[in-house]
Amino acid sequence: MGIPQKRYSIVVGKNEREVCLLKGFPCKWGKCTFCDYIEDNGRDGVSMAKLNRQILDQVTGEKGALEVINSGSCFELPDETLEDISGIVREKGIGRLFLESHWMYRRRLDEMRKKMGIPIVFKIGVETFDRDFRERVLNKNADFDGPAEVAGYFDSPCLMVGIQGQTRDMIAYDIDCLKKYFKLGTVNVYNNNTTLIKRDEELVSWFMEEYAWLRQDPSVEVLYEITDFGVG
Repeated sequence: MGIPQKRYSIVVGKNEREVCLLKGFPCKWGKCTFCDYIEDNGRDGVSMAKLNRQILDQVTGEKGALEVINSGSCFELPDETLEDISGIVREKGIGRLFLESHWMYRRRLDEMRKKMGIPIVFKIGVETFDRDFRERVLNKNADFDGPAEVAGYFDSPCLMVGIQGQTRDMIAYDIDCLKKYFKLGTVNVYNNNTTLIKRDEELVSWFMEEYAWLRQDPSVEVLYEITDFGVG
């Protein structure tokens, strides 16, 4: 994956919000077999905080909602950046914040909620609720038993569809879990990258036809390209 060229955008339509793609420290897990996104990180907290501040300075508050994305979890952003986000939230009248976190940080979510002082929609990269595929093939290091356990901590799962080895039944189960246990969710259609995990074109075609109705579902965002949120 190349270095992202665009780090600020506005999502219109479903869950309208401003989006900032920031830089953080390396993903603490960093071993997911399908992910090369973790290359967008650094170890120089000062320079990252400076860049992130420039990105956050573009936030206007016009949508009343802000999503902050980075290549790992929000807990891996520099402390100075977290303070800047908190400041932007207050200054621009942001009423809703979207953040993402790995399962390993599940017991720290309330800590972040307290720091930001506004409602947070916490996303989690579940990829699939099929535990064997998630752990054996994707190596997520997220050993939850099922969707109910995830829903006890997180608000919005991110699923991935169209990977070789996945089945139609697995995808159907994942979409059912999303709709049954969560008010919001994201479905990412897998695109080939620099990893050995490959896309299943037939499965993607089936999904896009079978689940075309998700495009009209106000609670689910389907990303056909990794840049569909306007950043990356």
